[in-house]
Amino acid sequence: MDVITSAAILPLLLGCLGVFGLFRLLQWMRMKAYLRNAVVVITGATSGLGKECAKVFYAAGAKLVLCGRNTEALEELTQELSALRATTAQTHKPRTVTFDLTDPGAIIAAAAEILQCFGCVDILVNNAGISYRGAIMETPVDVDKRVMETNYFGPVALTKALLPSMIKRRQGHIIAISSIQGKISIPFRSAYAASKHATQAFFDCLRAEMEQYEIEVTVISPGYIHTNLSLNAITADGSRYGVMDKTTAQGRSPVAVARDVLAAVGKKKKEVVLAGLLPSLAVYLRALAPGLFFSLMASRARKERKSKDS
Repeated sequence: MDVITSAAILPLLLGCLGVFGLFRLLQWMRMKAYLRNAVVVITGATSGLGKECAKVFYAAGAKLVLCGRNTEALEELTQELSALRATTAQTHKPRTVTFDLTDPGAIIAAAAEILQCFGCVDILVNNAGISYRGAIMETPVDVDKRVMETNYFGPVALTKALLPSMIKRRQGHIIAISSIQGKISIPFRSAYAASKHATQAFFDCLRAEMEQYEIEVTVISPGYIHTNLSLNAITADGSRYGVMDKTTAQGRSPVAVARDVLAAVGKKKKEVVLAGLLPSLAVYLRALAPGLFFSLMASRARKERKSKDS
């Protein structure tokens, strides 16, 4: 009887594995087709996660529009991508658009220039951002506004400027690179966490409102990534932080995160959390046991304050 049962189960298991493998293959082919020749706009493309996203989308055959504040850095990235042509098939020469997300007037002009590059935008990756380190009582509102302009108002303005063309075509995909701190807040990151919470809320609303136009919206919330984000963070007085935090140094490789971003976009996922076990658990703890979460954050604040004072 056991022999008969085993003989019946084995083909069933093999059949299930075959179906699963076929499903994954079809999913991969669909993702490749979705990204190939798609016009992809990436802000903050010259460094960190943005630069790695440019590489993976370029390798996938997308038509890139690379955006940033530094023209020379954008040109260097374009040359670097072009050098990959020898090992990458079906690529397109990237275009560049230079502008500052904190300048509302520049965003309108930049959106028009972006649309002129390839005639449309299929995928917008709102990646550009700035971090912050400081105590709330030592931080003037001007610093809070500066972080919000870069991380929230700038991406929102660019998204709104490009949306009409997507709605007209009934086609488009908006990606917001948020942060795990868009879901939980930790001490001495108030301006950054606030900007990412606002980002989460805005793009959640946008997803619901754009469903009728068949426009996709994806919010991606990474944890710590080993980039220069903490080095370039601003402090309470608006100066550059200039320190590589231990958590940042131990963060995930931006290459790995970029690949996860590519996969999330290709699969048209609504939301993805790319964080380790503890930050992911903290999200659930904040929702299910807020009192405990707040106590842990207060304890963390005391420890950080004591460390700075010593």
